[in-house]
Amino acid sequence: MSLEDLRKQYTLAGLDESSMDPNPLGQFHSWFDEIRRKVTDPDFEANAMALATANAQGRVANRIVLLKGCDERGFRFFTNYKSAKGLDLLVNPFAALLFYWPQLERQVRIEGTVEQTDREVSKKYFDSRPRMSRISAAVSPQSREVGDRRSLEELVKKAEIETENGDVEFPQNWGGFELQPLSYEFWQGRENRLHDRLQYQRENDRWKMRRLGP
Repeated sequence: MSLEDLRKQYTLAGLDESSMDPNPLGQFHSWFDEIRRKVTDPDFEANAMALATANAQGRVANRIVLLKGCDERGFRFFTNYKSAKGLDLLVNPFAALLFYWPQLERQVRIEGTVEQTDREVSKKYFDSRPRMSRISAAVSPQSREVGDRRSLEELVKKAEIETENGDVEFPQNWGGFELQPLSYEFWQGRENRLHDRLQYQRENDRWKMRRLGP
């Protein structure tokens, strides 16, 4: 079968404005809770999201990261501030998130401004991670060239020995970002590509909903 012939019908549900939460954060929590209830596969990561950034020259990059917090402050994720995405966000503090949940034939797109989290928030999360994850975060030259796999593993092994009797020091160049939404879009697949798209936009400190063409 050729790529042109790959297609499916989306038939699970539809979206109606009257059933949507007037607060898009509340609507996100509703969908997020639902996907976690209905997909019981332990390998499924409902909090996996595509993060799109752009550098100072407007060159766009995209990757999957994990959502680690979601409240009135924003959508929170963590990284090395000297990584490619970290450097992008420090010079161009705007980003887009995409959650794709094919089991419910849904997507959520979120765009907004980005700020670094408080150091206390970052440290609290860092300290909650498994020890080996903390070591990897502390020693990895993220997004920069390494000689080979062995040299990377040696960095980890050296740090593992050095911290055997103590805590892993919280790195200065590692921490969180929070995306503060300016817009949300909730997408529900429908038959014959006549999908439902409901967008929330921030206007004068209030959220306005509108329907978009598929």
